Parts: sequence; C-alpha cells; structure tokens
Amino acid sequence: MSLIAWTIVACEIGFWVVILLGLLIRYVFNRKKIGLFFLALTPVIDLILLAITAMDLSNGAAATQIHALAAIYLGVSIAFGKSMIRWADERFLYYVKKQGNKPKRKTGWEHARHSLKGSFQHLAAFLIGAALLLLMIFLIGNPYKTSALSGTLKTWLFVLGVDFAISISYFIWPRAEKVRKGLSE
Repeated sequence: MSLIAWTIVACEIGFWVVILLGLLIRYVFNRKKIGLFFLALTPVIDLILLAITAMDLSNGAAATQIHALAAIYLGVSIAFGKSMIRWADERFLYYVKKQGNKPKRKTGWEHARHSLKGSFQHLAAFLIGAALLLLMIFLIGNPYKTSALSGTLKTWLFVLGVDFAISISYFIWPRAEKVRKGLSE
C-alpha cells in the first residue's frame, strides 16, 4: 500500500479518535473548552492529508485512484464534518451519558428533507473534491498520467446523480414509520 493510502487510513482513524477524545473530555471529564479544542482539530487532519498528497504528486508520482480518494476524503470531511460531529455528539450524550433524547429514525417528509439536505452536502463535497481533482489534473498536465483522476471524477458525478435521484424519490414515496409488532395490542 502506498504512502497516500496509509495517510488516508491514518487520517480517517485520526478523525474519529479526535472526535471521540473531544466527546470524552467534553462530557465525561466536563472540560468543555478542551473538548472543543479536540473537536476543532479535525481540519488539521485534512491539511496533513492535503500536504502529503501534494508532496507525493510534486515528487513525480503518477496520479492514482488513491490520490483521487484523498480529494474525495477532503471534500467529504469539509462538507459533512460538522454534521458528523453533531451526529456523534447526540449519540454519545444519549447512549453514554444517558442524557438528552433518544435519536429517532426520521420518516415521511422529515426524512425526505433530511435526505435532500444530505444530497446538497454531497454536492458541496463533490464541488470541493472536484476542484482538487481538476487542480491536480491541471498541475500534472498529462492526460495519460491523470486518467485515474478524471475517471474518478466521472464516477463520482454519476454517484452524485444517483444520490439526488434517491433523495427525490423519498418525496414521491416517503419512508413509512416502522410498526412494532405486539406493542399495539
């Protein structure tokens, strides 16, 4: 596995370790400012990944799908980072600290709106990641060496289209509420 692949794995692990540490320090040890500091470190992890990817490409490495994955990771982390932290925060409070409301499964129009919001976050991630991919393609300047990057861009655009189609389908066929057997009797 290449340096970039290991860096992506390390950054993903680091992202969740920093979030977990932030939540633990914030709620278990009641140190809100220090916990917030750890939660705020997540963009630093993105900058490390960006620097290592740029260094690898500037040293003459051929652009691969792993380099493309770094751009996708950065886009997703920036676009979804705040909502992922909020998601983890809500569940940590409820399941670990036994505080707050139990996270509920969204249904109907609420689920459709939430899904569409997620699709727009995906669009933001795509725009950020695509900008990075296009910048790499431009800087390398050799279509043969960047075919993995342009192929990833096309695939991601297709996935984005499918994501929007699924989200829009929830407005036509809203998610029904699950009925628990034996509780209504």
